[in-house]
Amino acid sequence: MGNILALHRELAQKTYRHGLYLAFKINDPKPRDIHKAEVRDRLLHHAIYRKLYLYFDQKFIFDSYSCRFDKGTYRAMDRFNQYARTVSRNHTRTAWILKCDIRKFFANIDHEVLKNILRRHIKDADIVWLLVEVIDSFHTKDKPSIGLPLGNLTSQLLVNIYMNELDQFLKRKLKIKQYIRFADDFVIFSANRQWLEIMLPEVRNFLWHRLRLSFHPDKVSIKTFASGVDFLGWVHFPRHRTLRAATRRRVSSRLGGNPPDETTASYLGLLGHGNAYKLKKKLFGGR
Repeated sequence: MGNILALHRELAQKTYRHGLYLAFKINDPKPRDIHKAEVRDRLLHHAIYRKLYLYFDQKFIFDSYSCRFDKGTYRAMDRFNQYARTVSRNHTRTAWILKCDIRKFFANIDHEVLKNILRRHIKDADIVWLLVEVIDSFHTKDKPSIGLPLGNLTSQLLVNIYMNELDQFLKRKLKIKQYIRFADDFVIFSANRQWLEIMLPEVRNFLWHRLRLSFHPDKVSIKTFASGVDFLGWVHFPRHRTLRAATRRRVSSRLGGNPPDETTASYLGLLGHGNAYKLKKKLFGGR
């Protein structure tokens, strides 16, 4: 209680300063740098998130699916298939899909751009002061005002606020109807490949000039739905979807030996969301 009261005094007097981070690495599945805040700061992160989430969530587009209530991975996958069916007219014509990925997303969030976006939406000076303190608490040696920590709960909300600028541009300015974004991974559907080729530089220019972000050089493609599109760990086809090869290898590796029951249950649930009968039979037998 004493710590909570002390934190309250610091906030009221605006003497609060965000603490340092504990840095460590994980592989899930690719290497990621995680930065963990101190307990007092994490307590504040939860309070900020609880107060601001509902305010900003109503400003987001329907088809933004990451770190939102009832907007998880499988909702995004189902929406993907719905849009693909719409554009292909129930698989009677070719549906083209532009798939894009942001290069080093969290590590390249520009603090000044983010703070200016927040100031447009939030008029309370005290809230803005606190958010600036949280945002500026994280930096790297070579980029002092760039990046958000993957370990902060607030980062999940802040990146959605940041990328909402792109969402609004695509939906309101470019009038794109079939568009889905999950964090930094997004897709646009069309029956016209040439139209997607025209949209691509528009999106690229907006990302760079407004958000200081760029595409991952190896993760931008325009493919037909019939050829299979890799999205959120699954390869989607007109009448089925299968686990991507890397995910299959990871599942097989983690289920080797004698895994805990919760791990087994988790992967059984995962495989139930696609066409993985043979893999499921191989890994689990009759379960």
